[in-house]
Amino acid sequence: MLIARSIADLRQALAPYRRPAFVPTMGNLHEGHIALVRQAKPLGDVTVASIFVNRLQFLPHEDFDSYPRTWEADCAQLQAAGCDVLFAPRETDLYPEPQTFKVHPDPQLADMLEGHFRPGFFVGVSTVVMKLFACVLGQTGGTAVFGKKDYQQLMVIRHMVRQFALPIEIVAGETCRAADGLALSSRNGYLGLEERQEAVALSQALQRLAQQWLGTAPSDRNLLETLALDALRARGWAPDYLTVRRRADLLPATASDAAGTLVALGAARLGSTRLIDNLEF
Repeated sequence: MLIARSIADLRQALAPYRRPAFVPTMGNLHEGHIALVRQAKPLGDVTVASIFVNRLQFLPHEDFDSYPRTWEADCAQLQAAGCDVLFAPRETDLYPEPQTFKVHPDPQLADMLEGHFRPGFFVGVSTVVMKLFACVLGQTGGTAVFGKKDYQQLMVIRHMVRQFALPIEIVAGETCRAADGLALSSRNGYLGLEERQEAVALSQALQRLAQQWLGTAPSDRNLLETLALDALRARGWAPDYLTVRRRADLLPATASDAAGTLVALGAARLGSTRLIDNLEF
């Protein structure tokens, strides 16, 4: 596996190829990331991953400085998965000057849910992804693979690619889960033993919400989200949202929205760790 630290080195490494398949990450990799790399391999003639902890998408009180960096383990996992090129720029390589030009996604999509509770988050995500696309895929186009666990992020990136007419195909990877159903996440490592056992309650809450939504008359659904939030609070969580939305635009589901077009999404803090999850149904 070739490791490129600078944009110039990356472009030189990719010059012989016509269609890279790209998996961007912030490192601290788990099986979910590796599954995306394996998914990407047959989609291009060279498989590229990136590791970059993007300061722009962290709020001032969030965990940028303490976000886990596990460089040697990450490299070993990527190489074992068949990654050909790892792009691991330093902050001064990707942001050699203050990033005053930024990508501001449509507020109708980006200012709800995650964007409401983490204002500016999707500006940081969109800006760094656009820049990574320019570095990795800017010469040829290609494919980029993003996980469904970050459901709203996936939608924001898809809309950005479409509106800027980028020659990039966005492919979604299914959420990888532990045996008990907890969605794999780099932040799961923050959980203590008892918190880890409790953490599966978020995915279970989403499953119950989806089942109740389908089994309840439309006129009686207005309290289901409130009851789901209350049930999670009673277990000691601090939820931001548990909600049923339309997959197409993440607007609140209506009585006319059928099964197969919906997604239940949740974000909640357990102790000091904020977890997110979703369930299409």
